[in-house]
Amino acid sequence: MTKAPFADRVRAGEVVYGGWLAVASPISAGVIAASGLDYVAIDLQHGQATEHDLPAMTAAIRLAGAAPIARVRHAHQADIGRALDLGCEGVIVPQVESAEQAREVAGACRFPPDGYRSAGGVYAPPAPPLCVVMVESAHAMAELPATLRLPGVDGIYVGPRDLSYSLGCKLDPHDPVLRPAFERIWTACATAGKPVGVHAPDGETARLYRDSGCRLVTVIADTAALARAAAANLAAAAS
Repeated sequence: MTKAPFADRVRAGEVVYGGWLAVASPISAGVIAASGLDYVAIDLQHGQATEHDLPAMTAAIRLAGAAPIARVRHAHQADIGRALDLGCEGVIVPQVESAEQAREVAGACRFPPDGYRSAGGVYAPPAPPLCVVMVESAHAMAELPATLRLPGVDGIYVGPRDLSYSLGCKLDPHDPVLRPAFERIWTACATAGKPVGVHAPDGETARLYRDSGCRLVTVIADTAALARAAAANLAAAAS
């Protein structure tokens, strides 16, 4: 039975599990995707990959059975369009501070008359892409109800580290300042009927977020996984 397009599954509220890539390698992208994940996000904002790496990495992810998406560098039409043209099935867009900025982001993901994306991407998937905007500051939280009302915004993805910086609290899902902020975002998304994800450093934290109502559940990041595995195996060997 053929699966529905990834973006449609997310829009329908299905829980999807994903990985996060900072290393620009089609091999590691394919290995992580082949673990059974629903999506693999290529981090163009803070990772090693550039647009040059996208065709090979997105092909490897798709061949392994997952959906390739990208966290783009900026909330800008050119960055969004290039990621979609080079094989990504959706984008996670950072540093979206207002509903008006979110409107521009949504327009960059859609062809006219719904948006202003330019046609012609050689590797662009045929299905309408997933448009997810990040909430990473107190100001973005204040704008969230208006952002969620926008029809082109498919979902929200929380950046816990930047949000904790903005709120002046610890990066801890149980922090007495950060946790209520998460819950406020999750409640707003549930009320609007739009999926929400939170960047998780490991599977245990990802499960906590899933149980709290998150639908985009990142369970592994490549660099963190390598570091943990190396440290654990070294400790086992040296004990």
